Amino acid sequence: MSRFVLITPNTDFERRVRMATAGMPGSLQYFQADYLPQGPAEVLKQLLGEPPEVFILGPGLPEDDALKFASVMDLQYPEISMILVAGESSEVAIQAMRAGVRDLLDPAAESDHIRIIVERASLAAAGRRRGLAPSSSEHHEHAEGGRIIAVISPKGGVGKTTVATNIAVGLGQFAPMGVVIVDLDLQFGDVASGLMLEPEHTITDAVVGAASQDSMVLKTYLSVHPAGIYALCAPRNPVEMDRISGENVTHLLNQLKQEFQYVVVDTAPGLGEHVLATLDLASDAVWICGMDIPSIRGLRTGSQILAELNLLPERRHVVLNMADRRTGLTLQDVETTIGAPVDVVLPRSRTLPFSTNKGVPLLQDGSRDPATKGLRQLVDRFKPNWEARPHKKLHRRAVVQ
Repeated sequence: MSRFVLITPNTDFERRVRMATAGMPGSLQYFQADYLPQGPAEVLKQLLGEPPEVFILGPGLPEDDALKFASVMDLQYPEISMILVAGESSEVAIQAMRAGVRDLLDPAAESDHIRIIVERASLAAAGRRRGLAPSSSEHHEHAEGGRIIAVISPKGGVGKTTVATNIAVGLGQFAPMGVVIVDLDLQFGDVASGLMLEPEHTITDAVVGAASQDSMVLKTYLSVHPAGIYALCAPRNPVEMDRISGENVTHLLNQLKQEFQYVVVDTAPGLGEHVLATLDLASDAVWICGMDIPSIRGLRTGSQILAELNLLPERRHVVLNMADRRTGLTLQDVETTIGAPVDVVLPRSRTLPFSTNKGVPLLQDGSRDPATKGLRQLVDRFKPNWEARPHKKLHRRAVVQ
């Protein structure tokens, strides 16, 4: 069976697609042509076995014809995912979305990026066959879909970005191309460097214009990471933060929630407007706490404020980072102070901050570090079959003063 069908006169692009699909189950059927037939049936009758999962309309085909072909395919064979290769244009993106195209590909895309897009399209096709397709026009109504995971801390310097990037990479290992990480530290965000990305677009581009109206356009503004996840990075200039309101954040997260199984949000330290907008939508809050008095006190105070504002998400996960008995504090001290159990303990590690500095999260390179076990335990808490234990109500009695 040919899982993938490519139509294009461009042999160089065909070579890159073959490299991208090499080793994937199934085969690639290539039609070298600069035109499209009247309808999909004329192509499908030339294939053996079941219909393919993914159709790629490559460079060199007339754009209008490609969009018409995609519309007919979406109507007659909705279980087949369509990928359109076209230059970046908001107008083309909107037309492609309306034609039922799953994703857009740049004609100059390298094989690694092509593979990610093809895998995502293949997963979407498989999902539609099961009646659970995460298509661009559908909401994730089932239990495991559309979770917004806010990674928060009242204090900076506690490893929030390190934990957030590892959560995203870890989730991407069982939900490939179903995860997006958003950097909402709009002044000094480090997600781009923590994932070794050089984004062409940032969150500033994503909250204005066509991207705020159409999810297909928004997808073209996301950066693709080799670990099989998407990223929306912070502005290049901290001044741009003033152009992004809490309402912009709410709208953006609602858009992403419709498109992805998991939306991981790396927030700024504190409880500013953008953090509160995130928590208002979040299904999960991951509290990051360091093994120091200011951090512990900040978590306690922040939790109490959010409880009073009724902004505590249903599921909370407390992570104690850089745990070390030599600080003079114990795990019991921390739990008594914050009035809730610590869910995950990450021991002090040299490898963990080093992995962030080199732009390769610990869960991506598979390093055998003591913190790896804790990070995997944290990721497991977001899997569909996990049931987190309820937290005790926060109280005001404290050990650490």
